[in-house]
Amino acid sequence: MDNRTNTIAGWVLAACGAALGLSIAGGMVFHSEAPEKFGFPIEAAEEGGDAGAAEVPIATLLATADVAKGAEVFKKCAACHTINQGGANGIGPNLYATLGEGVAEGKGGFAFSDALKSKGGKWDFDNMSAWLTSPRKFAPGTKMTFAGIGNGQDRANVIAYINSMGSDLPMPAAPAAGAAAPAGAPADPGGKAEPTTEDLSNKAAPATGAPSIDPAAKVRGAKEDAK
Repeated sequence: MDNRTNTIAGWVLAACGAALGLSIAGGMVFHSEAPEKFGFPIEAAEEGGDAGAAEVPIATLLATADVAKGAEVFKKCAACHTINQGGANGIGPNLYATLGEGVAEGKGGFAFSDALKSKGGKWDFDNMSAWLTSPRKFAPGTKMTFAGIGNGQDRANVIAYINSMGSDLPMPAAPAAGAAAPAGAPADPGGKAEPTTEDLSNKAAPATGAPSIDPAAKVRGAKEDAK
């Protein structure tokens, strides 16, 4: 009985050893290492690349600007600015009659940043558009933390609204589309070029080694053939 028990125990141990060995061998065969890169890399588009379309001039967008919609957009600014006549300065200056004024001037002694003071010039439509697009790009170091208005039509609408509040400057004329022909364009793209004197001379002169086209030579050749 002891021999039989020992035999069974031996077979069990052998089976366990075989299973363990197969497990180790299988792990060695099918071992997988972590990939150096996961998935497919996606290249991010660089800012300022030329993939996008050219920006529409603000003068073009102002031609269709809506003052009422601009008043709605201005609500984003109302936390820091008043725009009514005689309104108090807050975190930012009162904006009544701002368009046409000097940049960082007046406004009841508001403490403008040195970055904005150094810009100089006037708050015309182009400067106001550049400022509202990105204050930090327009005047690096400005105290204004507003990120900007990326949507061109929203920007045009709010500029029209600001202009209506005490400035009333005439809107700039939209640039004419296709006013100038592209550089290097042919004068008559649909027609054919007139032949030049050089072209005519090249056609008139036979190439070297070409058969003679002298009429007299043809007559002499015909007489020779008749003989």
